[in-house]
Amino acid sequence: MCAKSIELRTVNVTRYITPLREGGSLPALADADDGFKYVIKFRGAGHGSKALIADLIGGEIARFLGFKVPEIVFANLDEAFGRTEGDEEIQDLLKGSQGLNLGLHFLSGAINYDPAVTEIDPKTASEIVWLDAYLTNIDRTFRNTNMLSWHKELWLIDHGASLYFHHSWTNWEKTAKTPFSFIKDHVLLPQAKYLEEADKKFNKIITSEVLQNIVNLIPEKWLLWEGTNESPEEIREIYLDFLSIRLTHSEIFTKQAQDARKALI
Repeated sequence: MCAKSIELRTVNVTRYITPLREGGSLPALADADDGFKYVIKFRGAGHGSKALIADLIGGEIARFLGFKVPEIVFANLDEAFGRTEGDEEIQDLLKGSQGLNLGLHFLSGAINYDPAVTEIDPKTASEIVWLDAYLTNIDRTFRNTNMLSWHKELWLIDHGASLYFHHSWTNWEKTAKTPFSFIKDHVLLPQAKYLEEADKKFNKIITSEVLQNIVNLIPEKWLLWEGTNESPEEIREIYLDFLSIRLTHSEIFTKQAQDARKALI
């Protein structure tokens, strides 16, 4: 996959179907004007645009590395959308999410990955664990695997809990060089015996151009944060620097994952 080919389509949300689960983020299943259904992550939800940015960056890095990820689109909400919604909480969410949101193509008929039923091969498991350690993704645990089985293939979903450094936005350069202790809870860690091989493989694949192209996908309006003096371009540059520095020091989080696996098994 060529880095220069990375681009997202924009669709218009035409019908809110149903919320998908309870919780602060309130994602929903919705119809769009291209005839497909999408899981919509709303900019007006709990963590605002930061969760959408994490989902966008994490999902597109995963796709670039060869993992199956549902198509990610920008989902536009018209200002009139949701006026007839009876639930006040949902109506407020839709009002606060006018403009561009994030949508993931809905995989109809997909089932949640169950580690008790299906075992993933060690190579794939190692590569997914490495990816989540790189992205500092605190999900993908036994409680919430964030993986689906669709047409007998494994699909990765929901990277919104990645890049948690951006919720504090302090000492990000130091954070980029740290291990990732939450990897001990990763659902695939027991099978991940080829972490060093995954580290070498992905360090060759992920280039500055790849990261630049993915970070450039972030809409400017998602980078207009309250309480910060940085411009959208400066914030975008910090994301790029964080990902670049973390990759350069990948041996730190790779060793952390190896040590956590040894302690586990």
